[in-house]
Amino acid sequence: MTRLKDIAEHVGVSISTVSRVIQNDRTRNVNPETKTKIWEAVKELGYIPNQHARNLVINHQDKKQTRTMKIGWVADPAQAEINPYFATIYTGIRDTLTNHDYTLISITKDELENEALLLKTIHDLGIEGLLLISRIDDSLIEYIQQTIPLVGLDFFYTDKKMAIVDYDREAAIKMVVQHLVSQGHREIGFIGGGVKEDFEDLHAEYRFKGYQSAMEEAGLEVRPDWVINTKWRMDKSYEEMNQLIKRSRTHLPTAMVCASDMMAIAAMRAVIENNLSIPEDIAFFGVDNIEMGKYSSPPLSTVEIPKYEMGRMAAKTIMEMVEEEIPLPIKLILPFELVIRESSSIKRT
Repeated sequence: MTRLKDIAEHVGVSISTVSRVIQNDRTRNVNPETKTKIWEAVKELGYIPNQHARNLVINHQDKKQTRTMKIGWVADPAQAEINPYFATIYTGIRDTLTNHDYTLISITKDELENEALLLKTIHDLGIEGLLLISRIDDSLIEYIQQTIPLVGLDFFYTDKKMAIVDYDREAAIKMVVQHLVSQGHREIGFIGGGVKEDFEDLHAEYRFKGYQSAMEEAGLEVRPDWVINTKWRMDKSYEEMNQLIKRSRTHLPTAMVCASDMMAIAAMRAVIENNLSIPEDIAFFGVDNIEMGKYSSPPLSTVEIPKYEMGRMAAKTIMEMVEEEIPLPIKLILPFELVIRESSSIKRT
């Protein structure tokens, strides 16, 4: 086991200097360059200051008096504030933490990518737990988990060995396809986005898996030219739907299953601009039940995801992990339901 003495010898400083840096002791200044070298040695030698990182103190008796009550949030700031899906989750997290006297601290993905300085970032900010929405590497997840509690949201973390709060994406889309089949649809396309850093891998994404599975169970063909990977961009959803229509106007899908409402709304615009009708020519079904879906033309059928509740439960889970009320990581899978509106209201004959 690596000791403070090992780090001190590696860097060429005293044990007390190493201790002050790791314990975030600001009563005496330590040269910033020395701090960086110490944190690099912490990473290189595998020293994990668990108790300090969790409580920022060594004395258990003073734990309640010296805690920072800060929870980190790793997400693209623009996505968290502008995208209606993530904005609602964020509100659920913020409200719950605020009600329990916690402070939510925004951390960018870039701040965690330097593994050697990762613990320094967490310590300097006084973070007691971390909520993840933006994707970070698996190696970082494992490393951070040795230091502070983690809770993951969104599809990046569904299969990870960590606490997660999510919904069953595959089951949600299967239910959508089954509903459309019951409406008489047999030619059904898909609009969504992939996973991994570049969002290229559509086949690994659970909503697409649900679409494929439901189509197979119904004995229906999945036509590659009716499958659009938008990489989660609205402009690409619009452009690709426009191209699909122009490419095969005489033989179009009668319905499009969309992995998010925003992808659906963008694609619906392309349909209208090509003088086609929704749902008479092409029906649309989204996921998320964001507010603007009620006001699209026509109003969008969708899957209601308990977004605020996801945020609330993620905040509750990270608080309980920080306060050591949960001994093991838990996986919370929240329910969903179909919301039928005019975009898919007509049965096919």
